[in-house]
Amino acid sequence: MKSLSLRRLRALCWKETLQIFRDPSSILIAFFMPVLMLFIFGFGINLDFSRLRIGLWVEDSGAEATAFTNALTGSSWLEVHSFDSRDAMESAMVNSRIRGFVVIPADFSRKLKQPGAIAPLQLVADGSEPNIAQFVRSTVNGVWQTWQIQRAEDRGEDMKREISLEPRYWFNPSAESRNFIIPGSITVIMTVIGALLTSLVVAREWERGTMEALLASPVTRTELLLSKILPYYVLGMTSLMICVAVAHWVLRVPFRGSIASLWVVGSFFLLSVLGIGLAISTGMKNQFNAAQAALNAAFLPAVMLSGFIYEISSMPPILRGVTHVIPARYFVSSMQTIFQAGPLWKLLLPDILMLMVTTVFFIGLTAKLTKRRME
Repeated sequence: MKSLSLRRLRALCWKETLQIFRDPSSILIAFFMPVLMLFIFGFGINLDFSRLRIGLWVEDSGAEATAFTNALTGSSWLEVHSFDSRDAMESAMVNSRIRGFVVIPADFSRKLKQPGAIAPLQLVADGSEPNIAQFVRSTVNGVWQTWQIQRAEDRGEDMKREISLEPRYWFNPSAESRNFIIPGSITVIMTVIGALLTSLVVAREWERGTMEALLASPVTRTELLLSKILPYYVLGMTSLMICVAVAHWVLRVPFRGSIASLWVVGSFFLLSVLGIGLAISTGMKNQFNAAQAALNAAFLPAVMLSGFIYEISSMPPILRGVTHVIPARYFVSSMQTIFQAGPLWKLLLPDILMLMVTTVFFIGLTAKLTKRRME
């Protein structure tokens, strides 16, 4: 068994570096594509509802009904559209012009003034989208509770509440979805970029006929694999740092971690996804097929099974088991910790350990698929 030659490895790495700079697609994939995708994720995905469109039909002209109507229209969370009939509101909700509607009945003000009487309001929400329906319900209920408290204070009454909720948000005080979407999107982006970068390198050697020359040389399997990994590792880490800089300085996402923690976690994650791309490239031996396979193998699991959007604990047991071999699962958790909480090594070390396991697995699989002879 031949020993590792640093001279041959350096020459192979320099050859691969020259190919990177001579091939514009690698530069576009590593630098332009991540920033473009990050802007798409940053500005195109927003789970916050700042203005919910609802309808309002007021049958009562009393002072109490008017005051509550003003409270609804004055809410910064609601965009209230007045209607003159229930049928018109139902038609608007069916056509998705509004997400729900409120009906103030004709005897609302009269019943509200009667001690012990119940003054009902009707709230109808679009249940075809359960999350939005819950937002409508909770927002209108919040306006109703706030208006009742304000009304009692104006009348000099002491309105007692059995339960008083004072929410506090840790790590993301502003409760903005962007602050956890952006770190997760960086994981998806780097999974795609890393797999794409290396999915072409071995297949390109076979298509161009240069692999035969490499196999005829004294280059060992270890030197060949390292020469395909190291230049793209540097390229990928540079791309990761650019993404983090754009996320923090341009998209204004808080970054409470350290460069050291980001470098350690990012290194093992990037080696894992580079191993995925190399394994695909080695097995396919065709650039087009390898690129298509890398996109499917990288993007879909990173989005669907990493915990970026869908909670892993709510998945079926079989899918939860599959997520353990997906590097993006551990990088999503680590990136959200680094961005929002800081370099908490107690939380990061289990993810780093699992990323080391996936790195060994995928690079080992590539080594198994790499042959030192022509078939």
